[in-house]
Amino acid sequence: MSTDNIKKNVVYSVLDLATVIEGKTPADTFVTSLDLARQAERFGYTRYWFAEHHNMISVASSATAILIGHIAGGTSTIRVGSGGIMLPNHSPLVVAEQFGTLASLYPGRIDLGLGRAPGTDQVTARAIRGENFNAAHNFPEDIQKLQQFFSEDNSGSKVRAIPGEGLDVPIWVLGSSPDSAHLAAAMGLPYAFASHFAPTYFKEAIKLYRKNFRPSQYLDKPYVMACVNVVAADTDDKAAYLSTSVLQFFMGVVTGSRKLLQPPVESMENIWSMQEEYAVNQMLSYSFIGGKEKLKQKISTFLDQTQVDEVMATSHIFDHTARVESYRLFSQILQEINAARV
Repeated sequence: MSTDNIKKNVVYSVLDLATVIEGKTPADTFVTSLDLARQAERFGYTRYWFAEHHNMISVASSATAILIGHIAGGTSTIRVGSGGIMLPNHSPLVVAEQFGTLASLYPGRIDLGLGRAPGTDQVTARAIRGENFNAAHNFPEDIQKLQQFFSEDNSGSKVRAIPGEGLDVPIWVLGSSPDSAHLAAAMGLPYAFASHFAPTYFKEAIKLYRKNFRPSQYLDKPYVMACVNVVAADTDDKAAYLSTSVLQFFMGVVTGSRKLLQPPVESMENIWSMQEEYAVNQMLSYSFIGGKEKLKQKISTFLDQTQVDEVMATSHIFDHTARVESYRLFSQILQEINAARV
């Protein structure tokens, strides 16, 4: 482990799925998301991202670009972006225009993370794409088209992104497999891995990315972000209790039985089967749940082992006050870890 790696500060950010909780509506969710973003800005978080999902009762971030504008307009300094836009659902030109508009409204604060999955089931993907459903989608080529639309060199083209052309909108490659790692490395782009729900290939993928990275005009050396689940509280027991909402959320993913985010419970014993428990725990391998001291130790170990540049925390916590407190504690932990590395 090099001295440079030991000393580097780790950036910390937020992934918000705009989770709709039991008894509330998407309108309520957007209010709490803005409040959390303002608090995150105060706590020193670097980014606040939304992920594009469709046809999911508990996830209200389907119109991702609109939500990004809502949050950016209600904050001052924090970067706001997508983690990510599912590029096969959109034409590169429309994405360039939308994010060009956002970058014009909020200069220097907009990120564009891109994924190749549909962000939904196949039936809904067909509804989104219509006659384009069976069309060939070339993810690398679509990213290159986006880069062209954003470049000043495109001013002589017959098709231009206005606004968008000539604007600095950082593009990230999102992924959960070695394929995305190879792509991000070949294109010289920052790489964000979905380890919060797809942990299997995480270490292999970031190793491949770093090994094969080619410097580009956008990035001179590899940059890895890991997304993880975080539930922090005053005590380990309280965090474990709050985390049962996360467990129920992912049980819905495993079983296909989606519900609004459920309140925490004292025990999951009568809620899930052994098979469901195993599947959920596999998905949640990179989860940090506990009081401050426990989390500090576990996160420090994670950072030493992976050497990631940035950690993006997502927290499915039922009570908004408890969720804000979890992000406050997580920011304190990262600040203390960074201070110890200096």
